[in-house]
Amino acid sequence: MNKWYTNKWQPALLALCVSAAFTQAQAADKKAQWDVNAPQGKFETVQINTDSGTWMNVDVSPDGKTLVFDLLGDIYTMPVSGGTAKRLTSDIGWQMQPSFSPDGKFITYTSDEGGGDNIWLMNADGSNAHAVTEETFRLLNSPAWSPDGEFIVARKHFTNTRSLGAGEVWMYHKSGGNGVMLTEKANDEKDLGEPAFSPDGKYVYFSQDDTPGKTFHYSKDSEQGIYVIKRFERETGKIEVLLEGAGGAIRPTPSPDGKFLAYIRRVDFQTTLMLYNLESGETTELYGKLDRDMQETWAIHGVYPQMSWTPDNKAIVFWAGGKIQQLNVASKQVAAIPFKVDVEKKIQQAVRFKQDLDHNNIDVKMLRFVQASPDGNTVVYSALGHLYKVAAKSGKPQRLTAQNEHFELYPSFSRDGKKLVYVSWHDQQQGQIKVIDLTTNQISTVVSAPGKYLEPSFSPDGKTLVFRKGGAGSLLDKRWSLNTGIYTVPAAGGELKLVSRNGFAPHFAERNDRIFAMDYGQSPTLLAIDLATETQRPLYSAKYGTEFKVSPDGKYVAFADRFKVYVTPFAERGASIDISGSDTQFPVRQLSVRAGENISWSGNSKQLYWNLGPELYHANLSSVFDVGSDKAADKFKVANGQNISFTTPAYQAQGVVAFVGGQVITMQGDKVIEDGVVLVEGNKIKAVGSAGEVKVPAGAQIIDIKGKTLMPGLFDAHAHGSQGVNQIIPHQSYINYASLALGVTSIHDPSNDTQEIFTASEMQKTGQIVGPRIFSTGTILYGAYGAGYTSHVDSLDDAKFHLERLKKVGAFSVKSYNQPRRNQRQQIIEAARELNMMVVPEGGSLLQHNLSMAVDGHTTLEHSLPAATLYDDVKQLWRATKTAYTPTLVVAYGGIWGENYWYDKTEVWKHPRLSKYVPMDELRPRSMRRPTAPDSHYNHFSIAKMAKELSDEGVITNIGAHGQRESLGAHWEIWMFAQGGMSPLQALKTATINPAKTFGMDHQLGSVETGKLADLIVIDGNPLADIRQSDRVQYTMVNGRLFDAESMNELNGQQQQRLSFYFEKR
Repeated sequence: MNKWYTNKWQPALLALCVSAAFTQAQAADKKAQWDVNAPQGKFETVQINTDSGTWMNVDVSPDGKTLVFDLLGDIYTMPVSGGTAKRLTSDIGWQMQPSFSPDGKFITYTSDEGGGDNIWLMNADGSNAHAVTEETFRLLNSPAWSPDGEFIVARKHFTNTRSLGAGEVWMYHKSGGNGVMLTEKANDEKDLGEPAFSPDGKYVYFSQDDTPGKTFHYSKDSEQGIYVIKRFERETGKIEVLLEGAGGAIRPTPSPDGKFLAYIRRVDFQTTLMLYNLESGETTELYGKLDRDMQETWAIHGVYPQMSWTPDNKAIVFWAGGKIQQLNVASKQVAAIPFKVDVEKKIQQAVRFKQDLDHNNIDVKMLRFVQASPDGNTVVYSALGHLYKVAAKSGKPQRLTAQNEHFELYPSFSRDGKKLVYVSWHDQQQGQIKVIDLTTNQISTVVSAPGKYLEPSFSPDGKTLVFRKGGAGSLLDKRWSLNTGIYTVPAAGGELKLVSRNGFAPHFAERNDRIFAMDYGQSPTLLAIDLATETQRPLYSAKYGTEFKVSPDGKYVAFADRFKVYVTPFAERGASIDISGSDTQFPVRQLSVRAGENISWSGNSKQLYWNLGPELYHANLSSVFDVGSDKAADKFKVANGQNISFTTPAYQAQGVVAFVGGQVITMQGDKVIEDGVVLVEGNKIKAVGSAGEVKVPAGAQIIDIKGKTLMPGLFDAHAHGSQGVNQIIPHQSYINYASLALGVTSIHDPSNDTQEIFTASEMQKTGQIVGPRIFSTGTILYGAYGAGYTSHVDSLDDAKFHLERLKKVGAFSVKSYNQPRRNQRQQIIEAARELNMMVVPEGGSLLQHNLSMAVDGHTTLEHSLPAATLYDDVKQLWRATKTAYTPTLVVAYGGIWGENYWYDKTEVWKHPRLSKYVPMDELRPRSMRRPTAPDSHYNHFSIAKMAKELSDEGVITNIGAHGQRESLGAHWEIWMFAQGGMSPLQALKTATINPAKTFGMDHQLGSVETGKLADLIVIDGNPLADIRQSDRVQYTMVNGRLFDAESMNELNGQQQQRLSFYFEKR
C-alpha cells in the first residue's frame, strides 16, 4: 500500500501496480533467459530445522495415507500420521499450494520457477516437474483438480491501474493449453479465488470479496461481512451465492461424498472452521482457534490456507497454530499431526551499502525544466529553486537573476531567443509570470495577480503567452486558487483569457492561433486547442507517455514513452492516433538510450534536447525521416550526455552548542547517561559523557536540559508526504516543519514525485528550505499500469535502465512495487547489487511473495506481513537474510489499522504540537468524528508482537509512519511497538539506530556518539519511564542546526525566524 503524491495523473493517485496490457510475453522472448532457480548474485545456505510452520497449505492423498504440504516455498510429503517430511521440490523457485490428483499419481501446485506464478504438475514422488500454464503476466495460483482428473481450475490474476487487482477462475487441461475462463471479474479491484470442484464435477465453488462498490477497501469490517462463497454451475454458467453474512465465508472445501462444505468465517474477530450441510443448509461451528484469515487484506493466494477432507468423510486436515491439525467432524476433537522439516535453503544476503552523508559540497543532480535556446547555444534550467544558464557545449552554470526572495521555475525561451518567460513563487505573495530580456537583463512582470502559475510558453510571433493556472493542493495557500486551467495573456501584459479547463504543458508549434496540451483520460493524450473557438481535438494518445512536444515548424512530435525519448512525423487524421515507442503506423525513431525528460526543440526544428538529472543530451534530426533513413535508425540514438550542473556548498552549522544536565539515551546498546553533557561543534558531536567527564568550552551556547532527555533524532523509515504542488516547492512546508517540531530529523520516502522530492532534498541540504534530511526512492518501479510509473523489466539490462535513471537524480534506493514475476524482482535486486543501490519492495498482503523477497535479498520488507502470527520457520529464515522489517503499524494489514486506534482512543485534533503545524481543515475531518472498536479488532497489536519476536531474533525493525499524520505518526509507531511488547528503549531504537543501520548510515546517524552527525532531540520528560512522553519535543537539531521545537525558530547559526503559515491567525 502506498500514498501517491503526484499532480499529473489523478486517476492513479492511490497505490498502483501491475500493468494492464503491456507486451511482456513478446519482450521476454527477445531478452536473455533468466533462471529463477539460478539467479545471478551472492548466495549462502541457511539451515531450517523446524516442527512448526507458517501459512501451510495441506492436502490428503486419495488413499488417505499421505499428506502433502508446503513450507517456505517447498513442497513436502509425509505419512498422514506424521513424521519427518520428504522434500519434493528444490530451491530457489517458490512452490506452494500442492494438491493430489484424484488417482493419487500427480501433484499440481503453484510455482514461480518459470519466472512467475504458474500452475505446475509433477509425479507424486516429485519427479517430472513441469509447467501446465505459461503465463507471463496474468499469473495463476490455487490449482484444484476436477473429479475425473482431466482438468485443473485455478485463479488468474488481473490488474489495471492498481496492483490490488481482481481474480477470475480459469480451467485448464492437465496436459496444457491456454485454458478457458469460467468466472469473469466484475471489476478491476475486487478479489476472487480459492476455487474447488464439487465431487460430482457439476460445480466449482469459490470465494469472492463482496463488499460494496468497485474499489478495494482497506480495513474492511468483517462484522458486516466481506467475502462470500459462490457456486458456478459448469453446464449453464450460472453463479449463485451459497454463503454470506457477518464474518464472511471463505475457503470452500466440499466433502468427498458431496454432502457437506467445510468453510471458514469470523466469529467476532476469531477465524473459525465451520461446516455447512448442503442438503439442509444447517451450519455448525467445528473449531474456533484458527489463525486469523486474510479477509481484510488483499490475498490473491487464498484467504486461508488450503485444507482437505480425509477420503472417508470423517475428518478435516488443516493448518492452525503453526501445526497441521486433524479434526474429527463427529466429535470435534482436534489432534496435531507432528511433522519435522530439516533442510537447507539458499538465500541471498540483503543488498545494503554504506552511505556518506557528511559533505561540505553538494553535487546538484536534480535539474528541472531544462530548456535549450532556439539557437542551441544556451541551456536554462531550475535548480535549488532558482534559474541557471549554461553554454550548451561547455561552461560554468550561472544564476540567471540575482534575487533570492522568491523561487523561479518553468523557464521557456521566445522563438527569437531574446526573451525568457518563467514563473515565480513566494509563500506569502504567491506566484507571478515574469519575462526577462536576455539582452538587457531587465525583468518585467506580465501577470502580477497572485496565483499558482505553471508552464508559460511564447507564441511563434512572441505576442502571446500561454500558461496554466493550478490549484493549491494540500500544501499551498488556498487563496487565489480558483478557475484553474489553461490561459493566454498578451506578452506585454493585459487581460487573462481562459481557453481550457483541462490540460497541462501547453505550447505552440507553427501557428499563433492553435496550442497543444497534454491531458489525461484513459491514457495520456496530446490535444490541439483552437484559441479562437476554444474547441479541442485529441491528436495522439500514448499509454505510457509522459511528454509530448510538437516541433516549432509543426512537422514532428517528440514524445517520452516508457521513460525514453522518441520522435515521429506529426500527422492529423481527425481522430486520435495511438502511439508508442514501438509503433509502426508511421516511422518512430528512438533517440535516447537512457531515460530522458524535459524535451525541447531548437528553433529550426532540426535539433532536439532532453536531460537525465545533471546530463544534457542532444540529437541532430536533420535527416531523421529522409527516404532510406530507417536503415540507419540507430545512428540517431544518443547514449552519452554532457554534465551541465554544478557543485555548491552544503549548509554548514556554526559554533558550539552544549546540552547540559539531562538524561542521554545514546542508543549504544543499553547505555544511558545521567546528568549528561553532549557537545556539538558545527554539524558533529564533539563529546558525550557525564558532567564530570565533558568540559564545556568558553563561548559555547549552553542548553540546560535538566529533567529532560536527549536522544538521537527520529528517523522515519517509511514516510510519505508532498514536497510540492505541480513542482512548486514552498519556502516553508508545514509537513517538514511538523516533522522537526515532533523530532523527526530524517525521512526515507519510498514513493514520491521524483523531481519534487529530490529537489526538496537538495534544497534542504543547502539550507534553501527547512526540514528533516530527505531520502527517497523517487517514483516507484511499478508493476502495474500508470504512465510515468510502470517500469517494464524483462531482463537485467531493463532493471539497470530503471535503477540508473533514478540514481542519476540522487536515489540510493528504489522501490520495487509489485513487479508481478519473481524473475523481474530478482533482476532488480541484481541490478541494485551491481549499482550499489538498495531495494525496498512493496510488501504486505502477499505473504509468499514477501518471503521470497527476503530470500532474494531485498533490503527491507515494507508494510506488515499479513499473517497475524509468524512461526519458527519464518523466523529462522528471516534472521539469516538480514532483510530489515518496516511494518508500518499505522496501516497494518489484516484488521483495523493502527492509525485508527489513536483516533479512537485519543483526541488527535487537540494535540498541542500537531494542531499548531497542521491546518485544522486537514486535521479535524479525519480526527474529530471517528469510529470506535474493541482493542481485539485492532491489527497492530498482533503485528507489533510479531515485530518484537523478529527483533529478538536479530531482524532490524523500523518505524514507518507512512505519512498518515504529519510525524505524530512516528510516535504512534514507537508507542505501538511498545504495545507489542518492546521495552521503551527497544521501541525507541526502531526510530533511531535501526533505520540508520537499515540504510547504511549507522556510522554517521542513529546514536549519540562522538564523531557522528548532530541529529538530536530533547524531550521534556523521560520516555524510558513513559514511552508516551516521546512526543514532548522541546529542541530539535538536524545536522547541527538547532531549533526551538515549539516555535521552530532557529537558535544558532543564522537564527532564522519562522514566518507564519497561511493557516495561522495573523
